Amino acid sequence: MLLTLAVLIAVSMAVYIVFPLLSVETAGGGLPTDVTVLGDLKRRRLVVYDNLQDLEFEFQSGKIAREDYESLRTNYLGEAAGLMAASQEAELLKQDDAVVEREIAARRVQRSKLPKVEYTCSACGYENPLPVKFCGECGARLAPTGKK
Repeated sequence: MLLTLAVLIAVSMAVYIVFPLLSVETAGGGLPTDVTVLGDLKRRRLVVYDNLQDLEFEFQSGKIAREDYESLRTNYLGEAAGLMAASQEAELLKQDDAVVEREIAARRVQRSKLPKVEYTCSACGYENPLPVKFCGECGARLAPTGKK
């Protein structure tokens, strides 16, 4: 009886410990990724800066040889420069997108002020959905009622 109770407790503890590791919610989890390009570039740049700071500390404490330090420092600085350039390019693209959106909004306002041109056939009364020269129903030549 005592042995059965001990086995039951051991199995339940094993299930309690292993279940969260095998659950579907945490299977694809991990650290959240940034959704925006700028956020991801900033995160990666901060990691490189932390690596540079750690490298500097390791070199100052005498754990890394000068040749290794210089090589790693050059690599980290190059990577940081590349990430900074990519961030600047992404910011410029973001600014260009804002300019384009303003231009689109201005043209939509201009277009809404123009009189609407109707393409209704005078012969059969069919309302053509697109600007056409001939009626899509009877083939008669159209003369638009409202002109641009």
